[in-house]
Amino acid sequence: MGKIVELTPHVANLIAAGEVVERPASAGKELVENAVDAGATKITVEIRDGGMTFLRVTDNGCGMQPEDAVTAFKRHATSKLRTEEDLAAISTMGFRGEALAAIASVSRIDLLTKTPGALFGTSLHLEAGVVTEQEEAGCPEGTTILVRNLFYNTPARMKFMKSDTVEGGRVAAMVQQQALAHPEIAFSMIRDGRQVLNTPGNGDLEAAVYSVYGRECADMVKVESRWDAYGLRGYVSKPTDARPSRNLQTFFVNHRPVKSKLLIAALEEAYRNQIMVGKYPACVLHLTLPVNAVDVNVHPAKTEVKFLSERNVFDCVQYGVLGALNQTKDRPAVKLPDPAPGMSEKPPQTSVQNASARKEPFFRTMTAEAYRNMASVVQNGPKPRPENAGILAEQVKKAAPEVRQEVILPSAREQKAVSPASVKAQEPPRAPSVSERESLREQLEIPMPKALPWRLVGELYKSYLLVEQGEDAFLIDKHAAHERILFEKLKANQERISSQILLSPMPCTMNPEAAAELLANASLLEELGFAVEEFGQNTLLLRQIPMDLSPADAAEALESLAADLLSGRRERKDTVRDEMLHTVACKAAIKAGWDSDPKELMVLAEQVMTREDLKYCPHGRPICISLSKKQLEKQFKRS
Repeated sequence: MGKIVELTPHVANLIAAGEVVERPASAGKELVENAVDAGATKITVEIRDGGMTFLRVTDNGCGMQPEDAVTAFKRHATSKLRTEEDLAAISTMGFRGEALAAIASVSRIDLLTKTPGALFGTSLHLEAGVVTEQEEAGCPEGTTILVRNLFYNTPARMKFMKSDTVEGGRVAAMVQQQALAHPEIAFSMIRDGRQVLNTPGNGDLEAAVYSVYGRECADMVKVESRWDAYGLRGYVSKPTDARPSRNLQTFFVNHRPVKSKLLIAALEEAYRNQIMVGKYPACVLHLTLPVNAVDVNVHPAKTEVKFLSERNVFDCVQYGVLGALNQTKDRPAVKLPDPAPGMSEKPPQTSVQNASARKEPFFRTMTAEAYRNMASVVQNGPKPRPENAGILAEQVKKAAPEVRQEVILPSAREQKAVSPASVKAQEPPRAPSVSERESLREQLEIPMPKALPWRLVGELYKSYLLVEQGEDAFLIDKHAAHERILFEKLKANQERISSQILLSPMPCTMNPEAAAELLANASLLEELGFAVEEFGQNTLLLRQIPMDLSPADAAEALESLAADLLSGRRERKDTVRDEMLHTVACKAAIKAGWDSDPKELMVLAEQVMTREDLKYCPHGRPICISLSKKQLEKQFKRS
C-alpha cells in the first residue's frame, strides 16, 4: 500500500462531480433547485447541443451578495444548514453545499447575480472551479448561471455522454418534473433557440399537468386525501387509459421528484383487478409528510428517499388513489357520428317505407297454394302453375341466391332451362361419381386433403386450440403461438422489415426522454419498419409502421420500444433488435378472446404440431401443453 495523502480540493471536487454531475440534466437539476430555494417565481432553462456546450438557468429569486457569490462555489458552502439538527428536518431542495463546486470543477461558468434594491450586481467567471474574473455588473434582480463546455477537462467522462438529442431530452424531462413539482413557479425552457415548455406558474397543478403533457392527460382523475399526518394530491389515469410502460409515472415527496419502488407498488396496488396485465397507470402524485418522517440525505443526487414508516406511506398512496378511482364513473359515453351536411338528424321515413314496400307485395300476394308450390320448387322441382311462375322465379332467386345450379321454371307457352346445357329437365339430381369428383378437383386445382396424424378438435374460450394425436391431447395458446411464429419470421429476415406508409401520419405523445431515445435510434427503427420524426412538445410523428402491425397498435408498440431502450437494453445491436421484434410480434399477433377463422386456426395448429422450435413465446410463456389419455382417465377414476 502506498503512502496515504490528503487529496487536493480540486481532485476532491472532481470526485464529487462524478457523484452529483452525471450529465447535463443532473447539472441543470442542481441549478434549478437552487433557484427554487432562492424564492424564484419564474425560472428559465436554456440549452444548446443537448446542454453539453451551453446550459443557462435564469431566475428572479433573491440573488447573492458579492462575497456570497464567491463563497457559493467553495465545497460544502451552503446557506441552508447551520447545525447537525437541521439534517433531521430538511425542507429545502438543495442542502449539501457541493453542487456548485462540483459543476464548476468540470466546466466554465459565468455568473450574474443581484439582490433586490442593490444598485449593481456581481459578475463572476470560473475556469475548472477557479474564479478568474470578478466585477460589478448591471443585471436584473435574481441569478443567472451559464455553464459552458461541461466535462471539457475530464475527457473520460465525455465519452460516456449520449447524443445531443438524448441528452437534451433528459434535460427537458428534468425541467418538466420541476414544473410539476412546483406549479407555483412559471417554468420556461428553450432548446436550440425554440421554446418547448411554458407553464403558467399560478399554483394550479392541473394547469401545470396540462402544460407538460397536453391533451394526453386531460382526462385524468383528481386525487386529494389525507392519512393521519400524510397528505396526497395529484392526478392519476383511469384504468381504461392505462399505458404500456411506466414512463408517465411521476412522484414527489415534499415537492422533491423521487424514484421509489414503494410508491410505484402502492400506486399499482390501487389498480389491482381493474387494469389489464402488462399495462401501467400514469400519475402525477404529490406526497406531503412531516420533514422529520423522511430522510432525503441517502443519495448524492437526492433522487431517493427513506421513509420513517413505509406502511403509512403505502396505505396513504394506495387508499388515496383507490378512493379517487371508486368515486369516478369510468363508463365511456357512446360517440355517434354527426349527421352529414344537408341531412336531417332524423333519418327520412321513405327508406323504411321503401323497404317495407319491397316485402309487402310478397306477403300480400303469396297464397297458401303458391307457398306450397315454392317449397316444392326448392325441394323437388316446379309444378306447372304458369300463373305463379313470375312470383316463384323472383322468390327462389331471393331465397337461394347461393345455389349454383338454377331450377327449371315453367312459363305459359314453354319450359325454358336456365341451368347449364348438360343438366336435363325433369332429371332428378344425383351425386357425382368418384372419377367425376377427381376430375372436378383437378380442374379447380383444389389439393387433395392430407392425412394428418393429428386432429383439430376445436377452440376453447376463444384462446386455446384443442388438438388430439394418438393417446395425447394438446392445448395450444393461439396468441403465444402466433407471436412466436411472427417473431421467428421477423428475426429470420435480416434485411429491413417490410413496412407500410400511413396515409395520415399518427402523432404519439410521450415524455421527452423517451422521445429523444427513439429519435437517437431512428436508423434502428427504420430497419424495423418504423419512421418517426420530431413534432412539437412531447410528440413524435409516426409516418411508417411494420407491415405486420396494425395502425391501432402502432403508438403502443412505439412506447414499449422506448421503455425497452430506456431500461438499458442496448448492449448489442442484435439484442436491441430482438427486443423490438418481441414488441412488434406481440402487438401484431392474434389476441386471446378474438374470433378466429377456422382456416387460421388450422394453419396455426399445423405450425405448432409440425415444428419442434415452437415451444415458448418470446416472453418465455409455454405455447403448448399436453394431456395424456391416462391422465384424463385418472381424473374420471377410470384407471
